[in-house]
Formats: sequence, C-alpha cells, structure tokens
Amino acid sequence: MTAAPPKPIAKPSPLGRGLSALFGDADASYQPPVATPRASSAAPAAEAVKGETLRKMPVTWLKSGIYQPRRRFDEAALQELAASIRERGILEPLLVRAAPGGPNAYEIIAGERRWRAAQIAGLHEVPVMVRELTDREALEFGIIENVQREDLSPLEEAEGYKRLLEEFGHTQEALAKIVGKSRPHITNMLRLLTLPPEIRQMLGEGSLSMAHARAIVPVKDPLPLAREIVKKGLNVRQAEALAKRHQDNPEIHKKRAGAMQADADARGLEKELERVIGLKVKIAPKGKGGTLTLIYHDLDQLDDIIRKLRS
Repeated sequence: MTAAPPKPIAKPSPLGRGLSALFGDADASYQPPVATPRASSAAPAAEAVKGETLRKMPVTWLKSGIYQPRRRFDEAALQELAASIRERGILEPLLVRAAPGGPNAYEIIAGERRWRAAQIAGLHEVPVMVRELTDREALEFGIIENVQREDLSPLEEAEGYKRLLEEFGHTQEALAKIVGKSRPHITNMLRLLTLPPEIRQMLGEGSLSMAHARAIVPVKDPLPLAREIVKKGLNVRQAEALAKRHQDNPEIHKKRAGAMQADADARGLEKELERVIGLKVKIAPKGKGGTLTLIYHDLDQLDDIIRKLRS
C-alpha cells in the first residue's frame, strides 16, 4: 500500500492588511521567520503582481528612496524596532525598485525604518519585494505606507501631498482617494505649509501639535499666537478661542498697532530724558497715564537728581 502524498503547505496570509492591497500578495518563496503555516485554514493564494519578485537581499544593496516622504527618524524608536527585529526578525518585506548604478543597486520605496533598524540589529540581509514602479507610484507608495502606519509628522505628510499635486499633477480629490483620506483633510494638511518657518519648526519638534497649528492657520499673524500657546501650555480649545479673538478683528489690530506706536514713543522719550538728566529712565504707559522710573547707581547720582528736582 503506497503512502498518500504529503499535503502542500499553504501560502502565508498577506503581510499587513492595508499594505497587501497595494503591494500584492507575497510570493510562496518567502516564509516569515515566525508563525507556522497551517494548510487547513489558509485561503487560496492570489496571483503575484506583475513585475514583482520576493527575495532576500544584502542591506548594502539598498539605499534611501529619493521619494521617501520621511525626513526624520527617531533614534529611540529605531532602537526599539531593532530589538524587536533581533527577537522576531522582519515580518514584512521592504518594497524596493531597481536603481541606476548596476545590477546590485535598489532604491527603498517603503520600509526604510525597517532597513535602518535591521542594520542596527546586525542583519546582513532583509526580505524585499522588488517591483517595477514609476516615480509617481514610488512617491504614492511611500506616502500611503507611512500614512497608514501614522509614521509621518504633519509637515512630512503635507510636503508629500504637495509633491504629488505639483510634480505629478494630481487633483486634491484624486489624491484623497489614493491615500484614503478626506479632501478636507488634504486641504487642512496643505495649509500647514503656509505657516511661518518658526511655527513649522515648533511642529517638527513636537512643541506645537497639528490641532494647535490648524487653529491658528487662518490668523494673519499666527506667530505671536503660537508662542503664547507654547508658553502657556494652552489646550486646543483654548487655542481655537485665542485664534477666534484675533482672526480678522479690526479692534485687536487697532489696539496692537496703537500699543506698538505707544512703545515707540515711550522709547523716544526715555532717550531724550536720559540725555537731559544723565540717568537711566524707564517709561511704562498705561491707559492715559503710566509710570516714570529713574534708575541711579550710587548716592551721588541720587543727590544730583534731587538737587535738580528742587531747583
């Protein structure tokens, strides 16, 4: 009696629900380093995407993608990911495409954090999915992967959207469908790029949140508000109320302009009095009045000003 042939091993399920829909299902030649496949429960394998191959590749063959939307990589987060990779390996392959420079040159489209962490973990090879992609598709995939993982900072996300709109001719409506976001979300993100450089730096450093920044975007001069929000630790609702008071409010603009003029006048009077009496002078206007302060450094100066006042 002949033995029954062994059952075929079912193909592993797609790696990453959102990303598998974009990248196509994994090739049967790639086996995740953990998890034992179970033939009885696995779904039938879908066809691989045309022009796509799955393999292991030396880390030295890879380089950062020119369309990578990420600009900053948190060192602590990379160390954590490296520790996970040492323990479990890389569970999801990197997406790459061939790059100029020879047969062993590839550009990372998605998964640069895994590549960096793998090198920290001491890996010499990483699983990759090689795919034929245009420049536009490379940028789209890079943004979509990072947006799905919530790995991008608000400014990195906004800059990625801007590049898709300007370099590849997408409309906001089409872009919203591609990245799975609403059109108002795309519009609001792009408005962050209109903020002054100092506010964008606050966003990048994390001292100002995206919600705070969105609250002050409509204000003509948002920088003083951003500084006040950070200094006082205002919450989003308080920031919105602050912006509402300032937004296109002619009274506030008038008072601000008047205060600036009063300050300039006060500084001029201070200089004039200092020349006359020979002492440091401070003038602090308040309403229709204010205070005048004379600053002396020794008793001789005090006696001198007293004599002048009595004469």
